[in-house]
Amino acid sequence: MIAFAVLIFVFLGSVEGFSTSYQQCTYDTTKMCKPALFTAVFSTVSFILGAITSIISGFLGMKIATYTNARTTLEARKGVGKAFIVAFCSGAVMGFLLAANDLFVLYITINVFKIYYGDDWEGLFEAITGYGLGGSSMTLFGRVGGGIYTKAADVGADLVGKVERNIPENDPRNPAVNI
Repeated sequence: MIAFAVLIFVFLGSVEGFSTSYQQCTYDTTKMCKPALFTAVFSTVSFILGAITSIISGFLGMKIATYTNARTTLEARKGVGKAFIVAFCSGAVMGFLLAANDLFVLYITINVFKIYYGDDWEGLFEAITGYGLGGSSMTLFGRVGGGIYTKAADVGADLVGKVERNIPENDPRNPAVNI
């Protein structure tokens, strides 16, 4: 995360040669926009905030999913319909919570950045784009890590069935086998 933040700062700051002087806005040539160096700083901060928000959202989502699995299993004893309702409601809660968390942090970030940028909408929008990039990059790393973890768990479960229970390869009695 820090390496990407440094790259964002270097690339965006070097657009105008790490300039701290005001420049003409592209959308309105009568106005002066904020320096590129400060936009690079705000974009980097926005990237880090997006990444942290994504990590927190992923953590909360996994906590909710873990608790939900136990509750859904208990409700499945009473019937499929009750288990479905518990799973569906918890999925809706998780979805709304994560979206609300991201929107809340984004709203605060925009309002804090707007104190500096004022009427410079171009600079504000450029600085805020780092938020989405940070959230997306952490989500991608989470998916890759989750896939690796899942594959390792599948291989481990398959080996336990083979070694400890002497179950042959691809036997349906082994719960880790995908048929």
